[in-house]
Amino acid sequence: MVLNVFSKAFTWVMLFVIILNLSQRKIPHSAKKRRATLLWASDFLLLYILLIVRDYFKWPSWLEWVMVAITILPIAIFHKIFWPFRIHCSACGKRLSFNQFLGDDDNFCSDCFKEAFPEEAKKIEKKTMKREELLETYFVEAERVDEIPWESWRATETCVLIYLVKDGKVLLILKKKGMGSGYFNAPGGHIEIEETKKEAAVREFKEETGLDVKNLEERGTLYFQFKDGIRMLGYVFFADEYSGEMVDETEETKPFWCPLEDIDYTMMWEDDRLWLPKALEGKHFEGYFIFDDRKMLDSKIIIEEEEESKGELTLA
Repeated sequence: MVLNVFSKAFTWVMLFVIILNLSQRKIPHSAKKRRATLLWASDFLLLYILLIVRDYFKWPSWLEWVMVAITILPIAIFHKIFWPFRIHCSACGKRLSFNQFLGDDDNFCSDCFKEAFPEEAKKIEKKTMKREELLETYFVEAERVDEIPWESWRATETCVLIYLVKDGKVLLILKKKGMGSGYFNAPGGHIEIEETKKEAAVREFKEETGLDVKNLEERGTLYFQFKDGIRMLGYVFFADEYSGEMVDETEETKPFWCPLEDIDYTMMWEDDRLWLPKALEGKHFEGYFIFDDRKMLDSKIIIEEEEESKGELTLA
Protein backbone atom coordinates (compact mmCIF):
# COMPACT_ATOMS: atom_id res chain seq x y z
CA MET A 1 0.00 0.00 0.00
CA VAL A 2 2.65 2.50 1.07
CA LEU A 3 4.92 1.32 -1.76
CA ASN A 4 2.22 2.06 -4.32
CA VAL A 5 1.94 5.64 -3.09
CA PHE A 6 5.72 6.11 -3.11
CA SER A 7 6.08 4.55 -6.57
CA LYS A 8 3.70 7.10 -8.05
CA ALA A 9 5.33 10.05 -6.30
CA PHE A 10 8.98 9.02 -6.52
CA THR A 11 9.84 10.46 -9.94
CA TRP A 12 8.13 13.79 -9.28
CA VAL A 13 9.69 14.14 -5.85
CA MET A 14 13.20 13.51 -7.22
CA LEU A 15 12.64 15.95 -10.07
CA PHE A 16 11.42 18.58 -7.60
CA VAL A 17 14.48 18.04 -5.40
CA ILE A 18 16.86 18.46 -8.34
CA ILE A 19 15.20 21.71 -9.45
CA LEU A 20 15.08 22.99 -5.87
CA ASN A 21 18.74 22.20 -5.25
CA LEU A 22 19.82 23.89 -8.46
CA SER A 23 17.83 26.97 -7.46
CA GLN A 24 19.44 27.00 -4.03
CA ARG A 25 22.92 26.93 -5.56
CA LYS A 26 22.26 30.37 -7.04
CA ILE A 27 21.56 31.80 -3.57
CA PRO A 28 24.55 32.85 -1.41
CA HIS A 29 25.11 31.26 2.03
CA SER A 30 22.89 28.26 1.25
CA ALA A 31 25.16 25.25 1.98
CA LYS A 32 23.18 24.07 5.04
CA LYS A 33 19.85 24.34 3.31
CA ARG A 34 21.12 22.62 0.17
CA ARG A 35 22.38 19.81 2.42
CA ALA A 36 18.98 19.64 4.12
CA THR A 37 17.27 19.29 0.74
CA LEU A 38 19.57 16.43 -0.20
CA LEU A 39 19.07 14.75 3.21
CA TRP A 40 15.30 14.80 2.71
CA ALA A 41 15.76 13.30 -0.75
CA SER A 42 18.14 10.63 0.63
CA ASP A 43 15.71 9.76 3.40
CA PHE A 44 12.89 9.47 0.89
CA LEU A 45 15.07 7.26 -1.32
CA LEU A 46 15.99 5.04 1.65
CA LEU A 47 12.34 4.49 2.48
CA TYR A 48 11.58 3.69 -1.15
CA ILE A 49 14.38 1.08 -1.25
CA LEU A 50 13.24 -0.48 2.04
CA LEU A 51 9.69 -0.77 0.74
CA ILE A 52 10.90 -2.42 -2.47
CA VAL A 53 12.93 -4.93 -0.42
CA ARG A 54 9.89 -5.73 1.74
CA ASP A 55 7.77 -6.21 -1.36
CA TYR A 56 10.41 -8.40 -3.04
CA PHE A 57 10.77 -10.76 -0.10
CA LYS A 58 7.01 -10.74 0.62
CA TRP A 59 7.49 -9.64 4.20
CA PRO A 60 4.40 -8.77 6.26
CA SER A 61 2.73 -5.52 5.29
CA TRP A 62 2.94 -4.14 8.84
CA LEU A 63 6.73 -3.85 8.30
CA GLU A 64 5.99 -0.97 5.98
CA TRP A 65 5.12 1.19 8.96
CA VAL A 66 8.25 0.05 10.79
CA MET A 67 10.29 1.19 7.80
CA VAL A 68 8.48 4.52 7.77
CA ALA A 69 9.35 4.92 11.45
CA ILE A 70 13.00 4.05 10.74
CA THR A 71 13.27 6.86 8.18
CA ILE A 72 11.43 9.34 10.41
CA LEU A 73 13.75 8.64 13.36
CA PRO A 74 16.84 10.50 11.99
CA ILE A 75 14.61 13.44 11.11
CA ALA A 76 13.40 13.60 14.69
CA ILE A 77 16.88 13.23 16.17
CA PHE A 78 18.66 15.62 13.81
CA HIS A 79 15.75 17.97 13.17
CA LYS A 80 17.96 21.08 13.19
CA ILE A 81 20.03 19.65 10.35
CA PHE A 82 17.00 18.42 8.42
CA TRP A 83 15.06 21.65 8.90
CA PRO A 84 17.24 24.81 8.97
CA PHE A 85 14.44 26.77 7.30
CA ARG A 86 12.60 29.66 8.95
CA ILE A 87 9.75 31.84 7.77
CA HIS A 88 10.83 34.91 9.73
CA CYS A 89 14.18 36.67 10.10
CA SER A 90 16.23 35.22 12.97
CA ALA A 91 17.41 38.71 13.94
CA CYS A 92 14.44 41.08 13.58
CA GLY A 93 11.45 38.79 12.99
CA LYS A 94 10.62 40.26 9.59
CA ARG A 95 8.98 37.82 7.17
CA LEU A 96 11.54 36.39 4.75
CA SER A 97 11.21 36.32 0.99
CA PHE A 98 10.98 32.97 -0.79
CA ASN A 99 14.68 33.04 -1.78
CA GLN A 100 15.72 33.94 1.77
CA PHE A 101 13.61 31.09 3.10
CA LEU A 102 15.21 28.65 0.67
CA GLY A 103 18.80 29.81 0.67
CA ASP A 104 20.15 31.99 3.45
CA ASP A 105 21.52 29.67 6.15
CA ASP A 106 21.43 32.49 8.71
CA ASN A 107 17.77 33.22 7.93
CA PHE A 108 18.41 36.96 7.71
CA CYS A 109 16.21 39.46 5.93
CA SER A 110 17.93 41.80 3.45
CA ASP A 111 18.55 44.56 6.00
CA CYS A 112 19.96 42.23 8.65
CA PHE A 113 22.12 40.46 6.07
CA LYS A 114 23.64 43.78 4.99
CA GLU A 115 24.35 44.67 8.59
CA ALA A 116 25.92 41.29 9.35
CA PHE A 117 27.87 40.91 6.07
CA PRO A 118 28.33 44.38 4.53
CA GLU A 119 31.12 43.42 2.11
CA GLU A 120 29.34 40.27 0.99
CA ALA A 121 26.13 42.24 0.51
CA LYS A 122 27.89 44.69 -1.81
CA LYS A 123 29.26 41.86 -3.93
CA ILE A 124 25.83 40.24 -4.16
CA GLU A 125 24.20 43.52 -5.17
CA LYS A 126 26.65 43.89 -8.03
CA LYS A 127 26.06 40.32 -9.17
CA THR A 128 22.30 40.55 -8.93
CA MET A 129 21.85 43.89 -10.67
CA LYS A 130 18.98 43.72 -13.08
CA ARG A 131 19.94 43.04 -16.67
CA GLU A 132 18.61 46.39 -17.79
CA GLU A 133 20.76 48.21 -15.23
CA LEU A 134 23.85 46.34 -16.38
CA LEU A 135 23.06 47.10 -20.00
CA GLU A 136 22.44 50.76 -19.16
CA THR A 137 25.91 50.99 -17.62
CA TYR A 138 27.37 49.17 -20.60
CA PHE A 139 25.62 51.48 -23.09
CA VAL A 140 26.84 54.62 -21.34
CA GLU A 141 30.42 53.41 -21.05
CA ALA A 142 30.66 52.31 -24.71
CA GLU A 143 32.99 54.39 -26.86
CA ARG A 144 32.43 52.57 -30.15
CA VAL A 145 29.19 51.73 -31.95
CA ASP A 146 30.24 48.11 -32.40
CA GLU A 147 30.64 47.72 -28.62
CA ILE A 148 26.89 48.14 -28.09
CA PRO A 149 24.59 45.07 -28.34
CA TRP A 150 21.96 46.86 -30.39
CA GLU A 151 19.62 43.86 -30.29
CA SER A 152 19.23 44.55 -26.55
CA TRP A 153 19.18 48.34 -26.90
CA ARG A 154 15.88 50.05 -26.08
CA ALA A 155 15.14 53.73 -26.63
CA THR A 156 14.25 56.05 -23.77
CA GLU A 157 12.88 58.57 -26.29
CA THR A 158 11.30 58.00 -29.71
CA CYS A 159 10.89 60.80 -32.23
CA VAL A 160 10.37 61.71 -35.89
CA LEU A 161 12.14 64.05 -38.32
CA ILE A 162 10.41 65.33 -41.46
CA TYR A 163 12.25 66.78 -44.45
CA LEU A 164 9.97 68.62 -46.87
CA VAL A 165 11.77 68.96 -50.22
CA LYS A 166 10.19 71.10 -52.93
CA ASP A 167 11.54 72.90 -56.00
CA GLY A 168 15.18 72.33 -55.11
CA LYS A 169 14.76 73.52 -51.52
CA VAL A 170 14.35 71.80 -48.15
CA LEU A 171 12.39 73.20 -45.23
CA LEU A 172 14.56 73.37 -42.11
CA ILE A 173 14.15 74.95 -38.70
CA LEU A 174 16.42 76.85 -36.36
CA LYS A 175 16.01 75.20 -32.96
CA LYS A 176 15.60 77.99 -30.42
CA LYS A 177 15.39 75.97 -27.22
CA GLY A 178 15.70 72.45 -25.89
CA MET A 179 17.96 69.70 -27.17
CA GLY A 180 20.05 70.95 -30.11
CA SER A 181 19.22 74.61 -29.55
CA GLY A 182 21.11 76.85 -31.96
CA TYR A 183 21.31 74.10 -34.60
CA PHE A 184 19.55 73.77 -37.93
CA ASN A 185 17.42 70.66 -38.14
CA ALA A 186 14.29 69.25 -39.72
CA PRO A 187 10.91 69.79 -38.08
CA GLY A 188 10.06 66.94 -35.73
CA GLY A 189 9.49 65.81 -32.19
CA HIS A 190 8.43 62.98 -29.92
CA ILE A 191 5.88 60.31 -30.75
CA GLU A 192 3.03 60.44 -28.26
CA ILE A 193 1.37 57.40 -26.67
CA GLU A 194 -1.12 55.65 -28.98
CA GLU A 195 0.18 57.68 -31.94
CA THR A 196 1.71 56.15 -35.07
CA LYS A 197 5.00 57.40 -36.53
CA LYS A 198 3.24 58.98 -39.48
CA GLU A 199 0.59 60.63 -37.30
CA ALA A 200 3.36 62.09 -35.12
CA ALA A 201 5.19 63.35 -38.22
CA VAL A 202 2.11 65.18 -39.52
CA ARG A 203 1.33 66.67 -36.09
CA GLU A 204 4.88 67.79 -35.28
CA PHE A 205 5.38 69.33 -38.72
CA LYS A 206 2.16 71.31 -38.32
CA GLU A 207 3.11 72.51 -34.83
CA GLU A 208 6.58 73.69 -35.87
CA THR A 209 5.86 75.14 -39.32
CA GLY A 210 2.11 75.71 -39.59
CA LEU A 211 2.02 73.53 -42.72
CA ASP A 212 0.12 70.34 -43.45
CA VAL A 213 2.63 67.93 -44.96
CA LYS A 214 1.61 65.24 -47.48
CA ASN A 215 3.06 62.22 -49.31
CA LEU A 216 5.22 61.12 -46.41
CA GLU A 217 7.84 58.45 -47.08
CA GLU A 218 9.82 56.83 -44.26
CA ARG A 219 13.41 56.73 -45.46
CA GLY A 220 15.65 56.06 -42.48
CA THR A 221 16.10 55.08 -38.85
CA LEU A 222 18.55 56.70 -36.42
CA TYR A 223 19.85 55.21 -33.17
CA PHE A 224 21.50 57.63 -30.75
CA GLN A 225 23.30 56.62 -27.57
CA PHE A 226 24.24 59.62 -25.42
CA LYS A 227 26.82 59.44 -22.64
CA ASP A 228 24.33 60.97 -20.18
CA GLY A 229 22.12 57.86 -20.60
CA ILE A 230 19.60 59.13 -23.16
CA ARG A 231 18.84 56.54 -25.85
CA MET A 232 17.00 58.14 -28.75
CA LEU A 233 15.36 56.38 -31.66
CA GLY A 234 14.48 58.57 -34.64
CA TYR A 235 12.41 57.84 -37.73
CA VAL A 236 13.25 60.01 -40.76
CA PHE A 237 10.47 60.96 -43.16
CA PHE A 238 10.62 62.81 -46.48
CA ALA A 239 7.75 64.59 -48.21
CA ASP A 240 7.23 66.60 -51.40
CA GLU A 241 3.77 68.10 -50.93
CA TYR A 242 2.21 70.48 -48.41
CA SER A 243 -0.60 72.95 -47.90
CA GLY A 244 -1.19 75.98 -45.73
CA GLU A 245 0.82 79.06 -44.78
CA MET A 246 4.18 78.78 -43.04
CA VAL A 247 4.50 80.60 -39.71
CA ASP A 248 7.35 83.04 -39.15
CA GLU A 249 8.41 81.26 -35.97
CA THR A 250 7.13 79.48 -32.88
CA GLU A 251 8.27 79.49 -29.28
CA GLU A 252 10.76 76.71 -30.02
CA THR A 253 11.57 76.96 -33.72
CA LYS A 254 12.07 79.29 -36.68
CA PRO A 255 11.34 77.54 -40.02
CA PHE A 256 13.03 78.58 -43.27
CA TRP A 257 13.54 77.32 -46.80
CA CYS A 258 17.10 76.40 -47.73
CA PRO A 259 18.40 75.58 -51.23
CA LEU A 260 19.74 72.00 -51.25
CA GLU A 261 23.17 73.13 -52.42
CA ASP A 262 23.41 75.66 -49.57
CA ILE A 263 22.75 73.35 -46.62
CA ASP A 264 25.20 74.41 -43.88
CA TYR A 265 26.20 71.17 -42.17
CA THR A 266 28.46 73.09 -39.77
CA MET A 267 25.25 74.39 -38.16
CA MET A 268 23.77 70.91 -37.75
CA TRP A 269 24.36 67.82 -35.61
CA GLU A 270 27.57 66.07 -36.69
CA ASP A 271 25.76 62.95 -37.85
CA ASP A 272 23.62 64.81 -40.39
CA ARG A 273 26.47 65.23 -42.86
CA LEU A 274 26.97 61.44 -42.91
CA TRP A 275 23.47 60.34 -43.92
CA LEU A 276 21.42 63.36 -45.04
CA PRO A 277 23.10 63.75 -48.49
CA LYS A 278 22.33 60.09 -49.25
CA ALA A 279 18.80 60.43 -47.91
CA LEU A 280 18.21 63.49 -50.12
CA GLU A 281 19.18 61.27 -53.07
CA GLY A 282 16.34 58.95 -52.13
CA LYS A 283 18.44 56.27 -50.41
CA HIS A 284 17.10 54.33 -47.41
CA PHE A 285 19.47 53.99 -44.48
CA GLU A 286 20.16 53.18 -40.85
CA GLY A 287 22.49 55.20 -38.65
CA TYR A 288 24.07 54.32 -35.30
CA PHE A 289 25.78 56.99 -33.20
CA ILE A 290 27.41 57.64 -29.85
CA PHE A 291 27.37 61.23 -28.61
CA ASP A 292 28.89 62.96 -25.62
CA ASP A 293 26.61 65.99 -25.37
CA ARG A 294 27.00 67.48 -28.89
CA LYS A 295 30.25 65.76 -29.77
CA MET A 296 29.96 62.62 -31.90
CA LEU A 297 32.32 59.91 -30.65
CA ASP A 298 31.54 57.19 -33.18
CA SER A 299 29.14 56.37 -35.99
CA LYS A 300 28.05 53.67 -38.37
CA ILE A 301 25.90 54.21 -41.45
CA ILE A 302 24.23 51.45 -43.46
CA ILE A 303 22.91 52.52 -46.87
CA GLU A 304 20.32 50.21 -48.40
CA GLU A 305 21.79 49.69 -51.87
CA GLU A 306 25.35 49.39 -50.52
CA GLU A 307 24.17 46.86 -47.93
CA GLU A 308 22.82 44.68 -50.74
CA SER A 309 26.02 44.77 -52.78
CA LYS A 310 28.86 45.25 -50.29
CA GLY A 311 27.47 44.59 -46.85
CA GLU A 312 27.87 47.53 -44.48
CA LEU A 313 29.29 50.98 -45.10
CA THR A 314 30.91 52.34 -41.97
CA LEU A 315 31.81 56.00 -41.63
CA ALA A 316 33.74 57.44 -38.65
